[in-house]
Amino acid sequence: QVQLAESGGRSVQAGDSLRLSCVASEGTFSTYAMAWFRQAPGKEREFVAAISMSGLATYYPDSLKDRFAISRDNAKNTAYLQMNSLRPEDTAVYFCAAKDWEGNYGLARKYTYWGQGTQVTVSS
Repeated sequence: QVQLAESGGRSVQAGDSLRLSCVASEGTFSTYAMAWFRQAPGKEREFVAAISMSGLATYYPDSLKDRFAISRDNAKNTAYLQMNSLRPEDTAVYFCAAKDWEGNYGLARKYTYWGQGTQVTVSS
């Protein structure tokens, strides 16, 4: 069973960039599809990005694909989320998630494993 730990969240100014990391322990990292979701106060959890087990395929909602990029390093058991041109509306707790099958990347309920989240706050 994989355990996930996010890091890298902090307070930034609008227009800044930030990279989040998600380190996986236990299990074989390369056998998990990985994703990032976020949740702002009073809102539902929102799909941000996903990446296939091999890292060859990535998925984004149209609203974020021009600013956010997901990647992974299977040798380091780590997934990343690069966020550019941050906006105040990007303020949320960011979670990484994992599942041991491909497909349905944007559905939070399909992910088995979740980290505790890391707070990103963007000030105008």
